[in-house]
Amino acid sequence: MKSLIIYFSRADENYAVGYIDKGNTEIVAEYVQELTGADMFKVEPAVPYAKDYKTCIEEAKQRIGNAPIKQNPGDITEYDTIFIMSPIYWGTYAPEVETALEGLDFSGKKVRIVCTHEGSGLSGMPADVKRKCVGADVDVEGLAIKGSQAKEAKDKVKAWL
Repeated sequence: MKSLIIYFSRADENYAVGYIDKGNTEIVAEYVQELTGADMFKVEPAVPYAKDYKTCIEEAKQRIGNAPIKQNPGDITEYDTIFIMSPIYWGTYAPEVETALEGLDFSGKKVRIVCTHEGSGLSGMPADVKRKCVGADVDVEGLAIKGSQAKEAKDKVKAWL
């Protein structure tokens, strides 16, 4: 079985943790990669977000429904399991994740959801992933990790896997 991690993560100023060099979701994605051997695809916005948190979240709100990315994940045929990982922005995954999932064929795939947050849990991410990943077996239970606890979450990720 082959796995792929499709994730969005942002460094700079983050809620509850201040300025960071590596995004909380990326830290957790690296744990999943280390524990599963999955390939990784980082979703990157065509236009980077502002470094400060308040401006970033306003930019994210404006990008809902129109969030261009630098590169698409490409063909996912060879993968059995897809991990979709993102911080929670405006009640679901980052708008760029929606763009990354467009046009992918999820038929027969197992999809597992992971988010970082500071109090919203998975929010609307499971329903939105299920809507976008037509034909997949989506694990709507998912895993929600507080961003402020991402660096200490390896054991939580291991237990979930």
